[in-house]
Amino acid sequence: MRRSSRLSALICCVALCAAGCTPAVKPDPTYDEAAADRFVPTNYRAADALIAQIGDRVGPGNPLIIATVVNIDALDQSSTLGRLVSEQVSSRFSRAGYHMVEMKFRNSVYVRQNQGELMLTREIKDLAVSHQARAVIVGTYGASEDRVFLNLKVIDPASNVALAAHDYVLPRDTAMKALLRSR
Repeated sequence: MRRSSRLSALICCVALCAAGCTPAVKPDPTYDEAAADRFVPTNYRAADALIAQIGDRVGPGNPLIIATVVNIDALDQSSTLGRLVSEQVSSRFSRAGYHMVEMKFRNSVYVRQNQGELMLTREIKDLAVSHQARAVIVGTYGASEDRVFLNLKVIDPASNVALAAHDYVLPRDTAMKALLRSR
């Protein structure tokens, strides 16, 4: 009996160790969990902050251009994160009555595959004039080990002066790490 109890204990120990080595299967998120995600509302709040700052200087009904939010350490590169932030900010400006010029459909603008509409300061004035845009929204992001720092600005293309600016931080969780990978 003593031998069988040792054998039983050994079997239990091996089973527990094996169970601890088995990777936990994460269940797929539900629609309710996805709806509760704070990523989109956080980007909407950033857009709302910009809209509040520009006030009457660039009122609704004016055409605006948004550039892809880019990596601050490599201004010619973006990621899924940068493209999503740009899309969500553009969406919020559209809902506020601004006429967002969709750059993806313009063949006169160089769009690097998988990078989006990257915009350098020297290009702002030319693009704004050719598309009759009253302002241009630009932005950068930088990632630390556990956070992603974003900066958005609304630029007057005639003077290159920032009419509005907003900084915010996102957690660098598993989803964010996936969005930060350049593709």
